[in-house]
Amino acid sequence: MTEPVRIRAIAAGGDGVGALPDGRTVFVPRSAPDDLVELAAVKLSKRFARARVGRLLQASASRVVPACPHYEGDDCGGCQLQHLSPAAQREARSRIVGDALRRIGGLNLAPPPLEPSDREWEYRTKISLAAKGRRIGYHRLGRPDQVFDLVHCHLARPELSRLWTVLRAHRMLLPPNLDKVVLRVDREGGRHVIVHAIGTTVWTGAQELGRALDRSGAAAMIWWVPEGGAARAVHGAGTAYPAMVFEQVHPETGDRVRAHAVTALGDVSGKHLWDLYAGIGETTQALVARGATVESVEVDRRAVALAESRGPTTGVRRVSGRVEDVLDRLDPADGAIVNPPRTGMGEAVTDRLSVRPPVRLVYISCDPATLARDLGRLQSVYRVTAVKAFDLFPQTAHVETVVEAIRQ
Repeated sequence: MTEPVRIRAIAAGGDGVGALPDGRTVFVPRSAPDDLVELAAVKLSKRFARARVGRLLQASASRVVPACPHYEGDDCGGCQLQHLSPAAQREARSRIVGDALRRIGGLNLAPPPLEPSDREWEYRTKISLAAKGRRIGYHRLGRPDQVFDLVHCHLARPELSRLWTVLRAHRMLLPPNLDKVVLRVDREGGRHVIVHAIGTTVWTGAQELGRALDRSGAAAMIWWVPEGGAARAVHGAGTAYPAMVFEQVHPETGDRVRAHAVTALGDVSGKHLWDLYAGIGETTQALVARGATVESVEVDRRAVALAESRGPTTGVRRVSGRVEDVLDRLDPADGAIVNPPRTGMGEAVTDRLSVRPPVRLVYISCDPATLARDLGRLQSVYRVTAVKAFDLFPQTAHVETVVEAIRQ
């Protein structure tokens, strides 16, 4: 037992941050800025500590009652900030970005403005559920070895919730070697069930499960992914897109992020641009429509194939490969939009950008830490001119950020 601790802020990852009497920083999940808490389950390390809220002595004005019973009842790790009001959540996410840019990137920038989401709940078009025995759901907070049985996820789109309700009632038809289940709804409204298995034992209940979904008004394309193997359709008809290709789980806000990034490049008519980590080509489409020529780079061949089928066919050269492997072969560019995965661009890419820097760079990031790291590496080449955050993932500590930079 320690003296009461006052929580001063929310850290990356969503934990509240305070200080122990000996000065060590302590990270406390499910706490809110200005909470006064008595700690429990304190785990000390040399420089910091981790703990849980043992008793809430004084509640912050930003606290609310979580809407989802799983959040507290099952200690769900899927959300981190349901106990904060929407305004407090947005402030926390903005500060997470600002803190990373200063602390990791060495950039003297204020917390950026954050554009609110179009909805606080029922926004996710994809949920990934872990399996442990016949329990299927999310991991408990901080305990990746434990899975609780999910009844309803308040972040999932209604059509996914309906699909999960029916699927849950027929879970005995899922393979006994189940590893995880991914539910997804595509832009056209098609539903997908992607079943990941441990090992390669053939799943015999797929067709029966598909018929059960059809009868219950929750028809879906069903995919089976054996361990180490490729996805294969086992019920319904279709191609591996859109079920297997990356797309934002909150498409409407994702579209606003993309539009902001494209606008940030200014007038691009007649200019040559790079679209790096191009995905299914939506950014490339927008840039070509504005009169630019584009070299588009994406490692996922399925995404490249889809982009080619959607067009445009002129004004664009699509390259399938890793950015670090092909960047030296691209034509010099007036500007670039980069949208890397959570791991960021990495040193190999920032090194090559430093040698061949486009005049303008727009960086779309889903992870403030790797964003700040990459911008720090590019400081000798680029000057940051604007930063804006987007509330892409309400109820969580995740945040999308768009940074504009110009060559010095």
